[in-house]
Amino acid sequence: MKRQLLILLFFIGNLFFAQQKISGKVMSENDMVISSVLVVNISNDKKTYSDATGNFAVEGSSNDELRFVKVGYERVSKKVTDPEADLKITLIRIPEEIEEVEIINTSGDIKSDSRRLAKVDRRVELQNSIGLPKAPAVQREVVPTWKTVFSRGIPNIFQLYKMLSGDARRMRSLYKFEDASRYMNWVISRTDDDYFAELNIPKDNIKEFLGFAYLQYPISLDHIKDENITGALFEIEKAAPEYVKRLENRNK
Repeated sequence: MKRQLLILLFFIGNLFFAQQKISGKVMSENDMVISSVLVVNISNDKKTYSDATGNFAVEGSSNDELRFVKVGYERVSKKVTDPEADLKITLIRIPEEIEEVEIINTSGDIKSDSRRLAKVDRRVELQNSIGLPKAPAVQREVVPTWKTVFSRGIPNIFQLYKMLSGDARRMRSLYKFEDASRYMNWVISRTDDDYFAELNIPKDNIKEFLGFAYLQYPISLDHIKDENITGALFEIEKAAPEYVKRLENRNK
């Protein structure tokens, strides 16, 4: 009976320590508090934000890896060595280049943000701030379906031929391939050189990894279509541990 009680207490103790909170404070390099910093425990996928005083608390335990993300600041990762000790996290602001942009039908000059796009799409941010329309969508011939073939009662001969000949199916496959390639290149062009290296993704496997991430977390594609690089990368990063594990098993 005593032995069973000790075992029960042991598991309860482990559960208690496994579910404790990791707390700390996020500051700038100038010792100013930073609020609304996304804090993600990579080990258990728990998330929170720093409050108005820069403080945060997220569920975790020893050896967990915490990631701190804030638009306009360098991303920081921190390994938890002592769960009971408060962490002091310092975020460094990303340097910005200011260049002159001429806008038609306005007076004066508008200063654009840096073209550094590791965590935020500056071009879209500029568009939103000054009211410029988004770039036009990819212009393509519409792929016919049986519904559109007979949409007006009388068959559309041109669309009917495409359906019967298999052209419609080949068009869908081609568009799907083109979209996947465009989405991959869009993400790659908006990340730092060492971004994928930090995720342990080999350079030669980047596009394969992105394809894997899109399948595992389809919402990442929605963010890409909305040109939301921050949201896209947040979803893509979730697939990194599983992909790296599969890659290691493949190379054994």
